[in-house]
Amino acid sequence: MLLPVGVKAQAVENYIVLGDSLAAGQTPYSQIDAGYTDFIALQLTRSGQLANFTKELAFPGYTVANVLASVQTERADELLADATLITISAGANDLLRLVSHNPNAGTLSFSQLTADFALNTARKDFATLLETVGVKAPNAKVYVMGYYFPYVNVHESQKAGTTKQLVTLNAILQQEAEIAEATFVPVYKQFEVAGPNYLPNVEDVHPNQNGYRVMANAFLEIYAGNESLAMPENAMPTPNPLTFEEILQLQQDAKSEDRKTEQVAVDASVQKRHHPINMYVMHFGYKETLFLS
Repeated sequence: MLLPVGVKAQAVENYIVLGDSLAAGQTPYSQIDAGYTDFIALQLTRSGQLANFTKELAFPGYTVANVLASVQTERADELLADATLITISAGANDLLRLVSHNPNAGTLSFSQLTADFALNTARKDFATLLETVGVKAPNAKVYVMGYYFPYVNVHESQKAGTTKQLVTLNAILQQEAEIAEATFVPVYKQFEVAGPNYLPNVEDVHPNQNGYRVMANAFLEIYAGNESLAMPENAMPTPNPLTFEEILQLQQDAKSEDRKTEQVAVDASVQKRHHPINMYVMHFGYKETLFLS
């Protein structure tokens, strides 16, 4: 899952990802790989429009409140200050954690009262999140990603209640995006047509890479105003999923390598202060190339 991001002369976008496991690229089997945000970054790179990309502020399990907390940190201030493009996936965990899913029986259950309260809380938090992002990233175009129905194996008689809640969640996200002058990206219909092809593990709600490609293309079509940036299936990178344990080890190795790189950079700057240094920042198993001078 290596994605070198080189700064080109025409590169303009500083892409910051905010959100939950979909933003982070979680697979249907509790691993991390390239997801829709990586595919967006890849297509922008191929078209020479990407200067920088990071998923540092995205994490599996995040609710809207968690995403809001993540942007209220000093690190977020640094990242968002120069952002020109932001995608946000947040809200599903506020709702789906309340749904009891029995994949073997094909059933769903939840408390309507609890779900209504959770959606109202998510609405308030999302409004605050967009307001906060607007202040911290004044030059960024903000896109809010919608959600799909993730329970492909449940009986038709079991779908109505949860479907209604997800449709309500999407309506909330779209409404708050419009109020904040952000752009909503719907993906519900794409998965409604071919959901089983994109959601292979009936015990999990995360899509495979083809599902993430569909999400990326939904964004890219709105972003470009046409299908010129769409990723065809044969242009997808080779899957390279990593467990969370492997990611933690990579991050630890990266920190150690960063310390070595910093010392090399200091030594080199003494000898030749204007020599460009390529520093690699490891994040979620891929490399982002930063050019320092």
